[in-house]
Amino acid sequence: MANTPQAEKRIRRNERRAAVNKARLSRIRTHVKKVESAIAAGDKVAAEAALKAAQPEMARGVAKGVIHKNTASRKYSRLSKRVSALG
Repeated sequence: MANTPQAEKRIRRNERRAAVNKARLSRIRTHVKKVESAIAAGDKVAAEAALKAAQPEMARGVAKGVIHKNTASRKYSRLSKRVSALG
């Protein structure tokens, strides 16, 4: 339990930030899933469009500190490789 007013404030702040970060991570995962489902369907046009929408979401996640820079880079690289491999 928090013993000081500052510690109590940090608890409140951390709960708010955790909710924001969770929402942002969920948005990123949703965008990635849209790309993966388009790839699974074999729809190159939809996959490219979904990838184009997912990349800025991942970049925002990196900027906000939700995901690591290399993680986003790796995911973007692997997804783009799979999209370009579609016939």
